[in-house]
Amino acid sequence: MHLIRSATIAASTLLLGASLAWAQDDVTTYTTDAPFSEVIADLEDAVVNRGFVVDYHGHIGDMLDRTAGDIAGSKPLYKGAEILQFCSATISRTAMEADIGNIAYCPYVLFAYEPVEDPGKVTLGFRRLPDGGGRDAVNTLLEEIAREAAGQ
Repeated sequence: MHLIRSATIAASTLLLGASLAWAQDDVTTYTTDAPFSEVIADLEDAVVNRGFVVDYHGHIGDMLDRTAGDIAGSKPLYKGAEILQFCSATISRTAMEADIGNIAYCPYVLFAYEPVEDPGKVTLGFRRLPDGGGRDAVNTLLEEIAREAAGQ
C-alpha cells in the first residue's frame, strides 16, 4: 500500500511539474499600440456585442498599486491591467455536456495590460483551454474576441 501511495505521489508531482512548465504555452496574446482604455472598451464591446454579459471587471493593476506598500512591492508593474470575466450559456452547456469536468474552465477570462516598462504597448489575450472535449468552441470564441479588440 505504501509503495502504491508513493508511486501516486511521484506521478502527481511529475504531472504538476509538467503543467507548470507548459503554463505559458496556454496563453494567447496580441499586442496593439491602441490606448489601454480603448482596448478595454473594445474587449468589453466585443463580449457584449455577441450577446454576453460581463460578470466581473477586475482592476488588477489598481489592486497591485494599492497593496504594493503592504506587501513590500518593489516596483510598479502596469500603467493599466484589467480582466473581464463572462460566460456563455450555449457554449458552456455544449462544453459541459461533452465533459462535466469542463466546469473548471467557466467563467471565461480575457485580460489586457500596459507595462510601466513599455508604455504604449498593450497586450491582451486569454488562457487557452485544452483542445477537444467540447472546449474548442470556447477557444474559438475567446480568440475572436481578443483579435477583434486588438484590431486584427
